[in-house]
Amino acid sequence: MVFRMVQDVARQVAEQVRAGFGLRLSTLESVTSGADQHARLWLARDADGSRYAVKLSGGGTSAGLVVTAYLAEQGVPGIAAPLRADDGRLSIDNDGRRLSVVPWVSDRRALDGPMTGAHWRLYGEVLAAVHEVPVTVELSRLLPAGGAAYPSIVTATRAMAARLRDPDPVDLADPLVMELAGVWSAAADRLGVLIREVEHRAVDKRDRPGANVVCHGDPHLGNLLLGADGRVWLIDWDDAVLAPPECDLMFVLGGVLAFAPITAEQQQAVLAGYGRTDVDPVRLAWFLAVRALDDLSDWTRQALDLDAEAADRDRAARIVRGLVSPVGLVTLADAALRGLDRRRVAGPASVQGGHHAE
Repeated sequence: MVFRMVQDVARQVAEQVRAGFGLRLSTLESVTSGADQHARLWLARDADGSRYAVKLSGGGTSAGLVVTAYLAEQGVPGIAAPLRADDGRLSIDNDGRRLSVVPWVSDRRALDGPMTGAHWRLYGEVLAAVHEVPVTVELSRLLPAGGAAYPSIVTATRAMAARLRDPDPVDLADPLVMELAGVWSAAADRLGVLIREVEHRAVDKRDRPGANVVCHGDPHLGNLLLGADGRVWLIDWDDAVLAPPECDLMFVLGGVLAFAPITAEQQQAVLAGYGRTDVDPVRLAWFLAVRALDDLSDWTRQALDLDAEAADRDRAARIVRGLVSPVGLVTLADAALRGLDRRRVAGPASVQGGHHAE
């Protein structure tokens, strides 16, 4: 029954792609990687063998499609522009969800590697080119401010901490819930620092706003593809924001993925491609902390979902353990915030890159 339903959805999507985009698909293969619970993705092929990413999005907005179309028009490298429907739109409606089609540029994720020094440098060049495009009136209207959701993130983190401090009877019977209660208890001091500093430093951030640029918002290696021609492609723009460059650069300078830490040599290669930039340590630490709280509370919520599949809960729990590990984002953000009090720097730290240097 489930298989038949999946087939029916695929046939419906293929028909909509034909009617809306004029593209006749011969196959649609479901893609299960990715963390977006509100989206479905297929690898599609047409009769000529050309491949496309067909996506059905139920959350967020169309801003990611607008951003990638604009960036491609501006000549930014490493951006796969979405196809336009026959009526010029970037997506079509599917029962209240957005159906979009983008060329499938590569099967190789940067996470799976190997990334050469040239790849790391190109990664920096793509980020620099994104940050340099002019911000249009439309983008100002569509894109949220980076980190603007921090109050709700702090609230969710406090609520999760309270739940795990005082589990209800149903939770008490679940071994994974009790394990994560111990994980959160052990990380309580660090989480207290993150919550306090995120709220306190938000005031500093408002008083010392950085220049807002277009940011990907989530440019980790899971959203970077390696092309057969040596190119790199930055995909999945659903979290695009307007923010200071630190919102993206934290993925290079701060480290975000516990299972894929970036070495000093790799950082230098990215910065050689990015060019000279003035990194504000306060903004960098603040964005790290907001991301740490968001990831920890959200992945813990998924791990505690007693109705979810056991494999999905276990995967979420592994990510939670990684976040609070010695190389995890919670630890890195805590260290960055505590380091602000030890710094004797009057202004932003200058980071020297390569050919963009003045």
